[in-house]
Formats: sequence, structure tokens, C-alpha cells
Amino acid sequence: MSMAAKRPYLTASPWHTLRGYKYVVLVPFLIKAIHANYFAGNDVDNWCWHMLLVTFLRLLLAQLWMTFSRMHGIVKKYQIHEGGVTFEQVDREFHSDDHMILEVLLATAVHVWMPGFRFLPLWNTKGLVTIFFIHAGPTEFVYYWLHRFLHTDFLFNNYHHFHHLSVYTEPATAGVSTFLELVLYAGIKGIALLGTIFTGGASISMIYIYWMTFDFLKNMAHCNCEIVPAWAFRTLPFLKYTMITPSYHSLHHTEPATNFCLFMPLYDHLNGTVNKNSDELYDRITAGRQETAPDFVFLPHCVDMLSALQVTFVLRHTAAHPYSSQWYLWFLLPIPILSCICMTIWGKVFVAYKYYLNDIVGQTWVVPRFGFQYFIPQEMKNINSLIESAILEADRTGVKVISLGALNKNEALNGGGALFVQKHPDLRVRVVHGNTLTAACILKGLPEGVTEVFMNGATSKLGRAIALYLVRRRVNVMMLTSSKERFDAIVREAPTHLRHYFTLVTDYRSGKNCKTWIMGKWTRSRDQRWAPKGTHFHQFVVPPVASARKDCTYGKLAAMRMPPHVKGLYSCEVTCERNVVHACHAGGLVHCLEGWAHHEVGGIDVDRIDLVWEAALKHGFLPVSAGEA
Repeated sequence: MSMAAKRPYLTASPWHTLRGYKYVVLVPFLIKAIHANYFAGNDVDNWCWHMLLVTFLRLLLAQLWMTFSRMHGIVKKYQIHEGGVTFEQVDREFHSDDHMILEVLLATAVHVWMPGFRFLPLWNTKGLVTIFFIHAGPTEFVYYWLHRFLHTDFLFNNYHHFHHLSVYTEPATAGVSTFLELVLYAGIKGIALLGTIFTGGASISMIYIYWMTFDFLKNMAHCNCEIVPAWAFRTLPFLKYTMITPSYHSLHHTEPATNFCLFMPLYDHLNGTVNKNSDELYDRITAGRQETAPDFVFLPHCVDMLSALQVTFVLRHTAAHPYSSQWYLWFLLPIPILSCICMTIWGKVFVAYKYYLNDIVGQTWVVPRFGFQYFIPQEMKNINSLIESAILEADRTGVKVISLGALNKNEALNGGGALFVQKHPDLRVRVVHGNTLTAACILKGLPEGVTEVFMNGATSKLGRAIALYLVRRRVNVMMLTSSKERFDAIVREAPTHLRHYFTLVTDYRSGKNCKTWIMGKWTRSRDQRWAPKGTHFHQFVVPPVASARKDCTYGKLAAMRMPPHVKGLYSCEVTCERNVVHACHAGGLVHCLEGWAHHEVGGIDVDRIDLVWEAALKHGFLPVSAGEA
């Protein structure tokens, strides 16, 4: 019998099927708040407005904790576990905010039906003190025993195990529970709230402070980074019994039969359920993790404003899916605009995430610039300075290979990375543009037996290599370019007896009889119309060409599926599918895995295209089409 059949009741919330639209449940609150504030509605304490505002603040608090926990450059020294989060965990924790909706609905029901919970004042000092003592006593006590009860066989196997599927926690893990558990936990919070009501101390601010403090501590406990300093316990020893720490709670997820408390370890100490390794783990983490240099670094940049929201520490679920310009992202546009300003001022690369492949450790460092900035002449010097500082930092710390992504290896910017190698000839870190594998992916993706191709962007680094490779295989290459000098220079690189396979063309109509187009340059819709019906557009242009023809097919940018044993990937690389990276990223990894000692900068060595391709396949990389088959 399946697990779903064993626990059919009270596992999913009533709004579970609404997924991202579940907050429509609170639309009546919005209507009531608007009516009360703008149409003189009868809502003395403005309850609906406060419920909406406190929910927004709780969501904002959860986002800030998530952003903090994923900023590797900040948390790396005191991180508890490394490399444990997966795409599956992110999906599983999609509904981690369900408790906020449920608590608003339950609190509103109490507000309507209990006279003592209506017409609340904004502030009541007595109530704030009262709710603290009620929480420390009855609430913590009941939660401790309820939590232990949830670990009995039936309840754990059918309900509570869902929370424990996340062994390596993130702040979102704090809210992951079945609906039955959410109701029980809401009742636990209700002990403190109702107790304060009956003592006459209820207030609007009490609800804000209690819910926000509760969320703050739950998110902290699951943030996978020890933030409670050792001096706090040395100065105030009793905190050991009254304040949970992230390392303390992490042990409950690795050894579930210990450390059951909510926020106060006192109850674990009183009942003998303290994990024996709690103090040792805390001391070890607060002493600081010795961060070792990664073996490999990939150095991309943000493509555009909206895609910047896909950076792993910005929007968790957006980052876990291939980028697409969704309508709701436009409402968040102020975030990347502000980020653009801050990153320009910051002027340093930042670490996005860390992952593991075979015996190497990889990291992605991001240049704090957007794609459009690479085409502003005044910005080029600053961008090169940022890339150079990243290379020197990698060299200083012992990184073996640094791979330049997207426009960071632009020919006009730095000659495909050659500028840095020439300026610093003694670099120990290998600088790689990864374009050799990119060229291989495009070439291996061409139909078998192709005899003719039409190319634009043909005199670029990639275009040159692709053209030279094809003519060696007796494929006719129509090279669209306005520079006969650059065309002639490429032709001269080919053996004399193969040069007749090159054809210089100057307009798109020359490709009207060729069904294999390779685009390395942005191509307008009116130019694409010259392609015959059934043409497939292969491309290596950034950003990708828009799909203007319904009777043609369009390839994606060259990419490869990572080997299945990679760990620590929980963010998609712009438009790539999960566990898929751009070919230049994979090319750098292959360079590192093979231990090659040369720099891969400047022009592509055509003789190495097949060699790099075979090395990639040997290490478990697959072209995207093969990986999806």
C-alpha cells in the first residue's frame, strides 16, 4: 500500500490545490479592509487590515531569513551542514507558509465569536508580559509532550515524518507540516493568546509581537547557521535552558529521538531527552568552520533585471525552476532595481552557492552586474576590474580552475579571458572560457549527415571554431559577415584543399534553401523569414533569439546535464532545466576534473573539440537532449 493511501486524512491543507494562488483565501480580508478604511465600514479595531499586514510582515521575515541562510559568503564560517538541500526539498516545502493562512482564519473566528477578543486596544503592557510567562510555562510544556507524542510510530509514520524528510534544514523547513499538525500547533499558540485574553491583556500589538517572535525563533532554529554567540552563554549561563540554538535543533533532524523542545531546552533537560552531542556540536560550530578553497569556480553575471530574482538567495522557488518572465515578477521589479544600485556600489563578486561533484568542490561566484551594463563603454573597465579581482582571489585561495560565464569572456571586453592571463603570467589558477565544450555541444547537436549550414556571427570565437570544424568534415558553410578580412583570415586557417567549402554571404536570403541555421548573432524576425519551412535554428547567442517562426524549431543555448551524483544543486541556471548547466560551466568542470594545466582563453583550439567532448561524456555529463530521452 502506498504512503499516500496510508495517510489520506488531514495531510494537505484545504487550499493545497491552489498552490501559488492560495492567498485568494484572504481576499475577503482585503475587501473588508478597503471597505473599513475608505468607505466608513464598521470595523472598530480594523481587524482585517491588521491580519493582512501581520501576514505580509511574517512573509517578509521568512524571506529575510531565507536570504540570510543562503548567502554562503556570510554564513559559511558557522554553517552547520553543507551540501544537503535538493530540488526535491524545495518542492516539498512549497507550502511552508500554510500556517500563516490557517492562523489568520482561526484568529478571526475567535475574534468574531469571543467578546473579549474584539475592540482590542493597540497596546497593553500587561498583556505582553503575561503572554511571555504563559508561553514559557503551559505552551512550551504542552508542545514538548505533543512533539514527543507525534514521534510515536503511528503519528510519525503517517504525519510527522513529512517534516523530518528535510534532514538538512532551511528556514522554510520550520513551516513544513501536515494540516493536522498545523491545527495542533495553532492550538499550542492559542494557549498563550487565549490565556492572555482571559486575563484581560489582549491587544493588537500582542498578536504582532507574539506571531513575529514565534516565527523569528522557528526560522532561526532551522537556518542551518549557528548565530548565537558563545559569549552569550558564558555571560548568562541560564540561557542554556531557556534559548534554543540552530545547532541544538539540527540534531533533532539528524537524531529525531532527541531535542524535542520548542524554544526552551529546559524541558529536554528535565525529561532526559537532550542529545549528548549538543554541547560538543555547538562548541565546534561557534569556533568557526575552516573554509577550504573550492577546486572550481564558475563566474557568471545577472542577465537582466527580472532574471536576477532567480539568484538562489532571492526567491527560493523561483530559483528552483528555469527562468521565465512570469507576470507576478513585474510586481517585484523594485527588488532587482535596488539590487542593481547596491551591487554597483558594492563592487565585489559574491558567492551564490556551493556544490560537490566527485572529489571536487565547486562554487558559483557572481559578478554584480547586469547584461546591459556590458555594452556601456564606461562600464567595461570596472567590469574587467571585478573579473580580475575574482581571478586573483581564486588564485590566492588555491582555486584550481575559474570558468568565465556569459559576457564575462566577451571578446571585446577581455579577449575571451586572454587579457588576464597576459597581465598575470604567473597565475596558478587556470582561467577557462569553456567555449570548447560549447562548440562541441553545438556541433554534436547538428543532424547526422548534414551537408550545408548557414551561419551568422560566423567570425566570432565560436563561429570560427564551428566553421573550421565543419569544413574538415566536408560540410559547406555559408558564413554571413560584412567583414571580408575576417572571413579570409578564417579561410586561411583551413587546409588548402578544404577552403572551397567556405562561402561568404552578405544577406539572409542566401540561406533560403538551407534548413540548418546556426545563429551566433541576434537575428530579427524579418531576417528569420528567409529560412525555409522546417528549419532548425541552432544558436549560441546571448540572449537567445526569439522564436518568430511557428513552422520552424529553435534550439536552446548549449548546455549539458550534470552527472547524477552531483550534490548541493538547488538553483536553476537561468533558463536551463534542473541539474543542467550551460556548456561553458560544464567545460570548466571538465577542465578541473581532467586536471589540465593549460589556460583555455582566446581563440578555440579546433583540435581539442572532440577531446573535450569525450572527456565530458567520460565524467558523466550528457547533452541535454540525451539526458531527457
